[in-house]
Amino acid sequence: MSVLALAGGVGGAKLCLGLARILDPDDLQIIVNTGDDEEFYGLHVSPDLDTVMYTLAGLANPYTGWGITGETFATLEHLSKLGEDTWFGLGDRDMATHIVRTNMLRQGKTLSEVTTQLFRSLGVSHPVAPMTNDRVRTKVVTDMGVLAFQTYFVKHSCEPVVSELMYEGSDNASMARAFSEALQERSVLVYCPSNPLLSMAPILSVPGVETAIKSFGGVTIAVSPIVGGKALRGPAAKLLGELGEDVSCVGVAKRYSGICDVFVLDNIDRHHADDIRSLGMVPVVVDTIMNTEQDKIELARVILEVAGVAHAP
Repeated sequence: MSVLALAGGVGGAKLCLGLARILDPDDLQIIVNTGDDEEFYGLHVSPDLDTVMYTLAGLANPYTGWGITGETFATLEHLSKLGEDTWFGLGDRDMATHIVRTNMLRQGKTLSEVTTQLFRSLGVSHPVAPMTNDRVRTKVVTDMGVLAFQTYFVKHSCEPVVSELMYEGSDNASMARAFSEALQERSVLVYCPSNPLLSMAPILSVPGVETAIKSFGGVTIAVSPIVGGKALRGPAAKLLGELGEDVSCVGVAKRYSGICDVFVLDNIDRHHADDIRSLGMVPVVVDTIMNTEQDKIELARVILEVAGVAHAP
């Protein structure tokens, strides 16, 4: 079984770790959202890629799910003393990642090439690539105006009311080579439990992605990041409500209608199974909350077992 996993930040990284614990590197390709990428302090920051990288490398802060455990912030503190507005926090070791990434990009390397080197440097053997090497940026239309994603998410703590999301630059972007090849070669596609609007939608906005998924030769499986009407992390529930969509696993499933065969929902939402079925997807009801590494592995195992059954001749 050969898997392509699409992921955003913390929730996606958790499932990617579970999959990586089961699958050999040759059997797993991870593609990560880069709509959150932005420049801070002159450095190219790729939050979702870094969250996946630190998680797979065993470095992620277990309390936040992002950043590096035991991180220090001496550089950020000194930047503040020098007059920089330091609302976007970067730790010292994390900043080293961004320095290397920025230097490599300035030398003409693609984001895919940079990502491969960074992951390998931290001992990650499973292949991970960005959705595109081109510039795609999530913009949030709010009652405070059009905000860059990190300004909305971090500086304003997701408080502004959202009326629209835009994925700037996606019309002119193309899939990273690893992404397009995986869509042709892999037998299972997994939508990790990442925000459907802020993590998955930017990936799907890249030209050719949805078309390729519709003709995907294997089984496609999504995992809901909404449990019991609430987001496990981040503003997914708030955004769905403000955009007039169902604040439930059903609202998430509607986002995947036509590009997903199997939809995994938590036991607490088992009463929505028929709603999922009515959308043309097979509902699978399991425990989806991943608090421990074993939880991550067990959810990954269920997904792979379901994929094997769904893909059986």
